[in-house]
Amino acid sequence: MLAFCYHSDMGQILIRNLPDDLIADYRVAAERNQRSMEAEVREVLRQMRPRKPLSKDELLAKLAEIRAMTPKGVKQTPAEQLVREDRDGYRW
Repeated sequence: MLAFCYHSDMGQILIRNLPDDLIADYRVAAERNQRSMEAEVREVLRQMRPRKPLSKDELLAKLAEIRAMTPKGVKQTPAEQLVREDRDGYRW
């Protein structure tokens, strides 16, 4: 006789006391997305994962990546000028 034992490296959680209308909303979303309600909630949790703070090196790399999006030689408008233009254009 063969016996298989499955041990997942993935954790599980149980969430109690969810409002019925919230569950119904996820059930509708799951049907709309053609997946189980469990898969729907798993996807929402994946998409809404809390962000981890970036290390200094990660932050500097991200800033360099953003700076690289602006072509060389493009003059940037100073922030104080943009604020002044916005204030001057506002009609009280």
